[in-house]
Amino acid sequence: MPLISACSGIQSALDPAGREAADVATLFFAMLVGGVVIWAGTVGMLFYAARKRRVHSEKAAGRVILWCGAVLPTVILASLLSYAVWLMPNIRPWFGGTDGGMRRIEVTGEQFWWRVRYLEDGGQPAFETANEVRIPVGERVVFSLRSPDVIHSFWIPVLGGKMDMIPGRENRLTLLAEKPGTYRGVCAEFCGTSHALMAFTVLAMEKQAFEDWLAARRNSSGGRDAEGLASFLRHGCSACHAISGTQAQGTIGPDLTAFGERGTVGAGTRPNLEEHVASFIRDPGKIKPEARMPHFSMLPDAEIERIAAYLKGLR
Repeated sequence: MPLISACSGIQSALDPAGREAADVATLFFAMLVGGVVIWAGTVGMLFYAARKRRVHSEKAAGRVILWCGAVLPTVILASLLSYAVWLMPNIRPWFGGTDGGMRRIEVTGEQFWWRVRYLEDGGQPAFETANEVRIPVGERVVFSLRSPDVIHSFWIPVLGGKMDMIPGRENRLTLLAEKPGTYRGVCAEFCGTSHALMAFTVLAMEKQAFEDWLAARRNSSGGRDAEGLASFLRHGCSACHAISGTQAQGTIGPDLTAFGERGTVGAGTRPNLEEHVASFIRDPGKIKPEARMPHFSMLPDAEIERIAAYLKGLR
C-alpha cells in the first residue's frame, strides 16, 4: 500500500532487524493505537455531546465528556507511560559500564565520515576501516562512540536507537542483530555542511562468515598493482591514508585497506565504481562540500585513473 511503502527497507525503524529496534517499533505501534483510540473517543464525545444538548440531555452529555474526555485519555496515557518505562531497559541495555566480554567496535564520527576500529579482547585496536561496520548475527556488540571535534549522532534505525558522539567523552551503545542483511546507518545530529552526506553501511553476517572476514581482513595487503601503489605513494596520498602491508601509514583520513570491498565512496555518497573514485580524488569538495581532503585536479587524468583502479582492486 502507498501509505506504508516507506515503512520497510534498509533504513526503516519500522522494519527491525535487531532486538532493540523491534522494541522501539512495538512501542511506536502501541502509541499509535493509543493515539487513535483517544482521537476516536474525543471525536465521538463531541458529536454525542452536541446531539444530546440539542435534545436537552445535558446530564448525559456531561457523563460522556467525563468518560471520553478525561477518564479514557488518562487511562490510555498512563498505560502507555507505564509500558514505555517497563520497556526502556530493553531498548537501551546497560551493563554497568563494563562490556562483559562482548565484542567491541570503536566508531569515531569525523567531518564527514566514520572511522571504525575493531578492538581485541584487551581493548587494543586489531585493525581499522571506514564507513562500513560488520557485525555477527546473534551476538551482542558494544559500540564505543567518540568524536574529535563536533557532536554527531550514531544511528542504525533497523538495529536500535540513537546515541550522541560528544567531543571529549566516550558513550557506549550495545546492539544485537537478529537477522543477516545489509543496512544503512546515518548521522542524526547536524554536524556541518555535509551532514547529510555521511552515511555508513552495516553488514550483519552469519557468525562463521564474520569470523572468516575478520581473519581475511587481518591479513589484507597492499594488493598486486605495484604501479598503482607507486602512484598512490608518489602523489602524497600516504600522508593521510593507510593501507596495510605498504608504506602508506597515514592516520588523518580513512584507512583504505580492502577499500575495493566497500559498497560506496565518500561515506555512502556514491557507489564504489572506478569513475566515482576518480571523481572524488579529482575534486572531493564538489561531491562532499567542505570535505577536508584536498583536491588533486592538477594531476593528469591518467594518474588519477591509475590510483582509482588501484584502490578499487584492494581486497
